[in-house]
Amino acid sequence: MRWPDRAASATGTPITLRAATALGAATALGAVLLLALPGISLAASPTPDAVGDPRSSGQGPGLVGDPLLAIGIVIAIAVAALVVTIAYVRLTAGREGRRAP
Repeated sequence: MRWPDRAASATGTPITLRAATALGAATALGAVLLLALPGISLAASPTPDAVGDPRSSGQGPGLVGDPLLAIGIVIAIAVAALVVTIAYVRLTAGREGRRAP
């Protein structure tokens, strides 16, 4: 493999510098907007409504839903990710007879 000439590789530098500057300016503008224009937070009222008080009666909140099902789903997703990753690595592995130039 032959390395490119310095003069040829330097032609992309101004475009890269402009792109980096534009990205930095957009990031700074986004940060300023997030800090200067905070949104209104809509939260539940601390008083009970007509339907009933959703807060617990003096005790901490209990477990909602089925925690064992949630843990099982997380484990199933982890196993699926592992199987897909191993399959991808095996399918895209280089052959011994082929070598990169």
